[in-house]
Amino acid sequence: MKTTTPNEIAAKLKAGETIDLIDVRMPVEFREVHAEGARSVPLDSLDPRALMSQRNGSSGTPLYLMCRSGNRSKMACEKFAAAGYDDIINVEGGTAAWEAAGLPVVRGKKAVSLERQVRILAGFLVLVGAVLCLFVHPWFIGLSAFIGAGLMFAGITNTCGMGMMLAKMPWNRCDEESANCSV
Repeated sequence: MKTTTPNEIAAKLKAGETIDLIDVRMPVEFREVHAEGARSVPLDSLDPRALMSQRNGSSGTPLYLMCRSGNRSKMACEKFAAAGYDDIINVEGGTAAWEAAGLPVVRGKKAVSLERQVRILAGFLVLVGAVLCLFVHPWFIGLSAFIGAGLMFAGITNTCGMGMMLAKMPWNRCDEESANCSV
């Protein structure tokens, strides 16, 4: 997989090159802060063939992918590679590195990150399971065990079912007036 840094992209932009930059984070994350010029195409709905067919005049140039830190964009690069595309470049460090480098970003409405939402919900469910186990019935410990097993599975496989579920909740979706979440 090819990689680049935000500073290398900035140098290309300064030299007049056109950069096709895709941010694969969830729309609400994109709306909060994203690299100037980036487009939002969430990883969970990423269709490499459809995206490449929409590139019209820029189909012969590299496609740059980024997320918050580089992990989800790496998965997106793997999706493109599996679909047979090889001129895909992962932006190392993602939006965090882009912003740290002092490059221009677009800021919008603040949101609670998906990662924090998962931690809040998982902690709440473990606590509820423990309290119900103590005061209602011992079998409620199964709820806490189930959440613990889910967290282990998420850590081992680098996929999070709870995160995917939370991403689809209404508060994590952009409304119609902020189409494409580029407020």
